[in-house]
Amino acid sequence: MSTAPSSSSPHPAPAQAPGPLSTAPAPGIDRGSGGSTPARTSRRATPRSALDWRIRFAVLALIWGFSFLFIKVGTQGYAPLQVTFGRMIFGTAVLTAVLIAKRDRLPRDRRTWAHLAVSALFLNALPFSLFAYSELTIPSTLAGICNATSPLWGMALSVVALSEDRPTRRRVAGLGLGFLGVLTVLGAWQGFSGTDPLGTLMALGASLCYPIGWIYVRRTLAGSKNSSLSMSSAQLLLATLQLAVVTPLFTALPTSFPVVPLLSIIALGALGTGFAFLLQYGLVAEVGPTTAQMVTYFIPVIATAAGVAVLGEHLSWNTPVGALIVLAGAALTQSRPRPSRS
Repeated sequence: MSTAPSSSSPHPAPAQAPGPLSTAPAPGIDRGSGGSTPARTSRRATPRSALDWRIRFAVLALIWGFSFLFIKVGTQGYAPLQVTFGRMIFGTAVLTAVLIAKRDRLPRDRRTWAHLAVSALFLNALPFSLFAYSELTIPSTLAGICNATSPLWGMALSVVALSEDRPTRRRVAGLGLGFLGVLTVLGAWQGFSGTDPLGTLMALGASLCYPIGWIYVRRTLAGSKNSSLSMSSAQLLLATLQLAVVTPLFTALPTSFPVVPLLSIIALGALGTGFAFLLQYGLVAEVGPTTAQMVTYFIPVIATAAGVAVLGEHLSWNTPVGALIVLAGAALTQSRPRPSRS
């Protein structure tokens, strides 16, 4: 609902927003806590787009926010793995076409491909599949909110996996606040009634995959000399191949091809996985990863609005209130104390 190195979340390539849309962070960008807080990036002179960055930022937020709706509609006509496989095919096609147009090329060394195979699993194939399965039993609004917990997972994991990331009072408070928000969304005081536990766990598990993937990429591919587009295309290609092996084992060929779900899968792949990466890459190059990664906080808002307005999903008061608490907690975990002035 967030391709490879060259942004929850999230993201060299841009800082990837966490979500079912992610690709790995690009080399040269320090993703910070589990990848959601870029620390620094080495910028090259990049020509500015004729379209104002704020408009592109809004378009990116809309695409990623609507991705949860596309998943829900896609699963109404196709099996979850088929939805994920389809989105990977169309997303890979977009990046491959751009790769060819720019006369770039895929990485050459085996070590890079081996690491990209792992990042493809944790940043694409596994979380995309988990979100698709989760939306069989939970609303797209809840899936979008679960996606927003990715920075919280990232902060918790980075304390263990990244020695340079030390917990601060502010970040620990953000983690606790985010956990409180999740309990509010799920209606813990009601015994989680009305919420499918397995579907919710799968959505939360999907959001956990992203920081695992980001941390892995940061430790193994951060110094890659390949371009962001090259690494991202290779990662999506590997994720597509992984799903090409798994999908036939667990699903049968469709007996019919419903048009609306198929169009949703095409939009999910071409827009949410392919075109969105190109938008994000341009934003990071122009305004920097810190500003670009703020798109993360708009995704659950748009996902909730789309689910209610388009799909007619029920919205209890605790869902938006809990979502705001989750986002506040996520923002706290990514905040940095201001340097003291001497």
